Amino acid sequence: MTIQSAFADLTNAIRPLYDAREAANIAHLLMEHITGLGKLDRIVHKDMDLPPRWESQYREGLAQLLSGRPIQHITGKSWFYGMELIVSDQVLIPRPETEELVEWVLLDHPSHPALRLLDIGTGSGCIPIALKKHWPSADIWAMDVSPGALEIAARNAQMQHAPVNFIRQDVLDPQAAAPLPALNVIVSNPPYIPQKEKAGMDTNVQQFEPATALFVPDNDPLLFYRRIGQLAQERLEPGGRLYFEIHEDYGEAVKAELLHQKFTDVILKKDMFGKDRMVRATKA
Repeated sequence: MTIQSAFADLTNAIRPLYDAREAANIAHLLMEHITGLGKLDRIVHKDMDLPPRWESQYREGLAQLLSGRPIQHITGKSWFYGMELIVSDQVLIPRPETEELVEWVLLDHPSHPALRLLDIGTGSGCIPIALKKHWPSADIWAMDVSPGALEIAARNAQMQHAPVNFIRQDVLDPQAAAPLPALNVIVSNPPYIPQKEKAGMDTNVQQFEPATALFVPDNDPLLFYRRIGQLAQERLEPGGRLYFEIHEDYGEAVKAELLHQKFTDVILKKDMFGKDRMVRATKA
């Protein structure tokens, strides 16, 4: 089996699971992970036979892909805002729409590098690490209930030379705000998918990403937004801002909840695909 034939066979094998473009991208990622060769080098060496070790890795990787395991879990890495991050089944794989949330926060604060900021439900640490790299003088905190997620996030922060104060805390705990300083910004991409939607989701999300970071009770889809809003009222300084990533179906509901909690300047923002995916609010 040559590098070229391995790539072609892999792409064809996973086509039932992905569209043509995504299948090719995944095949490129797996082949680079196995061989250590980028696209250009693999073209140059396309007729090279796979050594037994590479062929074994190829077959194992293909089997995992066909089982629905995300390519990011196989390679152990994902890209976010220009950074290569470690990922595992302990954390959500960073999404492009979350990059848009980071971009919104950065654009809103072009001349305030010394902010005190908190990310709630940090997962891989992608949000606070990206912000710390742009604001080296900021005092950045990040909270998660999962020890496995915090371990990954701390490794990513160290790898990116972006010191963040990570704390293990359940935001639903009424005392969650106790260890925190007064804050200028709170950011969160909390769980927001109702349990009833789980059955219709892709296998790679259902079976391989942490349910605690994804799902909320069907009878209380705003659970985390309501609680984080309360925490923000406790810890944000006047004029401080709260940023959420949201479920596209609950934009108006989240906005109404924040207005009910006496936030001002509540703005609902669409993502690159025209879906309601972000909300910003200001503490009066």
